[in-house]
Amino acid sequence: MTAPSEVPSEVPSEVRTAARDLEAALRRELDGEVAFDDYTRHLFSRDASMYAIEPQGVVFPRHADDVRAAVVAAAEHGVPLVPRGAGTSLAGQTVGPGLVLDLSRHMHRILELDADARTALVEPGVVQDQLNRAAAAHGLMFGPDTSTSNRATIGGMAGNNSAGSGSIRYGMTIDHVRELDVVLSDGTTARLAPVDEAERARRAGLDTLEGRLYRELPRIVDAHAASIATDFPAYWRRSGGYRLDRLADTGGDAPFDLAKFVVGSEGTLVVATRALVDLVPKPARTVIAVGHFTSVAGAIEATEDALGLDPAAVEMMDRTILDLSRQKIEYASLGNILEGDPEALLFVSFTGDDEAELTGRLQELTGLWKRHGHGYHTLQAVTPAQQSGLLKVRKSSLGLLMAASEGTRRPLAFIEDTAVDPRDLAAYTRRFKQVLDRHGLDAGFYGHCSVGCLHIRPFVDVADPAQVKTMRAVAEEIKELVREYDGVNSSEHGDGLARSEFNRELYGDDLYEAMREVKGLFDPENRLNPGKIVDAPAMTEHLRDAALPPAPRLRTHLDFEVVGGGDMRGAADRCMNIGLCRKSDAGAMCPSYMVTKHEHDSTRGRANALVKALSEPDPKAALGDEGLHEVLDLCLMCKACKSECPLGVDMASLKAETLAHHHERHGTPLRSRVFGAIRRLNRLGSATAPISNLPLPRRLLERGLGIASARPLPVFARRNLVTWFRRRPGTVAGSQGTVTLLADSFTTYTDPDVGRAAVELLERAGWQVQLESGGCCGRAAFSKGLLDQAKAQAGDLVHRLADSGDGPIVGCEPSCLLTLRDEHRALLPGDPAVADVSGRVKQLEELLTEAIDDGRLQLRDDVGPAGRRVLFHGHCHQKAEVGTAATVALLQRIPGAEVVELDAGCCGMAGSFGFEAEHYDTSMAVGEDRLFPAVRAEAEDTIVAATGVSCRQQIHHGTERTAVHPLQLIREALR
Repeated sequence: MTAPSEVPSEVPSEVRTAARDLEAALRRELDGEVAFDDYTRHLFSRDASMYAIEPQGVVFPRHADDVRAAVVAAAEHGVPLVPRGAGTSLAGQTVGPGLVLDLSRHMHRILELDADARTALVEPGVVQDQLNRAAAAHGLMFGPDTSTSNRATIGGMAGNNSAGSGSIRYGMTIDHVRELDVVLSDGTTARLAPVDEAERARRAGLDTLEGRLYRELPRIVDAHAASIATDFPAYWRRSGGYRLDRLADTGGDAPFDLAKFVVGSEGTLVVATRALVDLVPKPARTVIAVGHFTSVAGAIEATEDALGLDPAAVEMMDRTILDLSRQKIEYASLGNILEGDPEALLFVSFTGDDEAELTGRLQELTGLWKRHGHGYHTLQAVTPAQQSGLLKVRKSSLGLLMAASEGTRRPLAFIEDTAVDPRDLAAYTRRFKQVLDRHGLDAGFYGHCSVGCLHIRPFVDVADPAQVKTMRAVAEEIKELVREYDGVNSSEHGDGLARSEFNRELYGDDLYEAMREVKGLFDPENRLNPGKIVDAPAMTEHLRDAALPPAPRLRTHLDFEVVGGGDMRGAADRCMNIGLCRKSDAGAMCPSYMVTKHEHDSTRGRANALVKALSEPDPKAALGDEGLHEVLDLCLMCKACKSECPLGVDMASLKAETLAHHHERHGTPLRSRVFGAIRRLNRLGSATAPISNLPLPRRLLERGLGIASARPLPVFARRNLVTWFRRRPGTVAGSQGTVTLLADSFTTYTDPDVGRAAVELLERAGWQVQLESGGCCGRAAFSKGLLDQAKAQAGDLVHRLADSGDGPIVGCEPSCLLTLRDEHRALLPGDPAVADVSGRVKQLEELLTEAIDDGRLQLRDDVGPAGRRVLFHGHCHQKAEVGTAATVALLQRIPGAEVVELDAGCCGMAGSFGFEAEHYDTSMAVGEDRLFPAVRAEAEDTIVAATGVSCRQQIHHGTERTAVHPLQLIREALR
């Protein structure tokens, strides 16, 4: 998306000309990409807030000189400029008109890490977890710990003055920034750092914008000294306004520190290109107490006891979020360890190096709560294994709460960032709840009790003008409540568009005017992220949902009531841009983003692109647009987003529907037809083996069909599963009943040994096996957008299975088996046979584990995999739909086996994706991200196991290690 772009014809001609001139200037001057196309501009019109403003264009700087060139070009063309990191801002800081600078895609290097000085020199796009991984090797970490640490950038944290759960101990980002290299509004550069008076005076003598800063800022501080001293909120945890109090606090030998002064300025004063930040010692141990309470008020009241024991964090989560976590496979482990049905949980963390001392404090807190009648149970989590499920849910509170959205009724961030002294929190929260009740608003409660900050997000539909009025009225009342308690309106999420409007009232006229002088001094032309902190529009302007036109009618192949969202646009618009799909060190979502680091290759980017297309007057034509097709192209349809995205955005189904409309407009490519008929192709290959396994002219195949010449082709088995099953001796009825084994298109014709293992194990476990081999499940056709074909195949298979009895249905290939539970419901809505079949689907591993535990299957401890290390990689669809626990549990039944499940994301093969020539490099890069290195690092005698046929092919191609199906290992271990 870097080719010169067409400006929409409805834009006035002079504006079109100006945009083209700016784009041309940027392309001449920058090494990074420049994008002015409709889709990119739409993708960057949103962040994680309730706002949307479409920019003129987006640039992706590669280095500081690109940033400087972009600032100069924007100034010369009279265009505002918005710096942006991960785009996870909750108050609208990173949306605005003009030119957006995406500093996350390329500028993400850790330039230097000095363990002795405990500092790191980083570019602004470095992600918090990325820095922490590098620092951990030296026993260090970055102090502020945000819940978005797996995608939040250091530049964004500095722009926002972020804090997080550990702020009671480590403060805020402002407390950890030493120096900043910045570009000023006129395109000149400066290094901001603490300077003594002599150096300040020297710099003040410069005839530059930097010189004016050092001359005029002391004058502004002196002129407004009284209001600076008295009108800032008394409470320390502040991320709003300009921090003139930091400059005023320079008595004696204190340095004049512009680096800290611009932290929290939201890109309105400077654009940072690198930062020198402090690191802190990383505690060796963490223990957590999880108090169970019958009310939110009870949890808050228990905070005082916790604060008396010097905790690292005290976090609260209400029932709303707990209930939502139980509905997601990704977070289901939490529900297994809770006691009863709490209305609220209070997480109290203690950190340090002495585990005995920490567990002592844990015991002391448990005793205090019991004596004082706080809560009804305290869970103690001492080991990392005990803590992992707790921490995953706690960090995902925002996303889980967003998952409760219904259409455009969403839990919105506009009063979610207030903070008061923790001693006042219980009374303040009661008053807060009364305001919500008076206006008839529901809300989720979670946040940092240790520092008096609860993230309270009322459910509001801003597409309804009456509710917009209610939202504003509530914001006004909460602002006054905050002032009454001498608290802060913005405690870690910043002012942005949501709260800047109220700054004059909160700070008073004199202090507010001082802030306006600061903005005018740094940015005389008001080009840097205008409308934030000072001179802001009303909080009710630029609302995302209010600006969206009604969805035009569109007939779809899939039932999006089943997929989620009501209709296709609703399914895409569930995305609230919190950016979890931009993580890069855990899980599978989103594999292509992990490789490209490009916004349009994230689930968020694709969802937003679809919202744009589906809002066009003719959405059917828009779904056939080549620009949209390019955005969706690298989606592997791994379905990780369905489970890992807290809002459950199902991009695989959305892409399948989009491909169907694209085919209707442009015709179906031959390659799609070939892959969509994979069962017929594999059956033919098996029937003609070994001739079909002879080398093919691969270059000709690549030119003719677009199948990558570097990708090994599967080997067809002459004696396939169906042939073997038919020629077996007859079997007697099983004591457990009849089980139907789905003979999928891959196990049957290219990996029949896996199917034979399944049959033999099931029969040994007491089951009579009947083989369903009559046709394809439709998964292959579905993935290529051949939805009419997929629907016909699904209907045929479902009705055969419905007539097969009432026993369980199992399979070896997760993507095919789980299609019966997922895609068939969207393809065949209302068909009672689908519900019947779906309810009978079981994982084969569950039946075998039960048989081992019952003694019907016995495994030897002296053969095959017994006593060996087994490295297991789960199939993406398995992870998304049912999880991998059943497979891990089965492997753990192997006597003496050490089972290690990889967190290595998607393998990158994704069925046909890895065979396609234009996708081959991306496929291999996905595998190389985490999977291949993990496999290569294993000893030669480690067994590599994987449930997916594509996964096993990819592992062998990328590492030359053979991966086997877990069923083969169990059969090998049988007595």
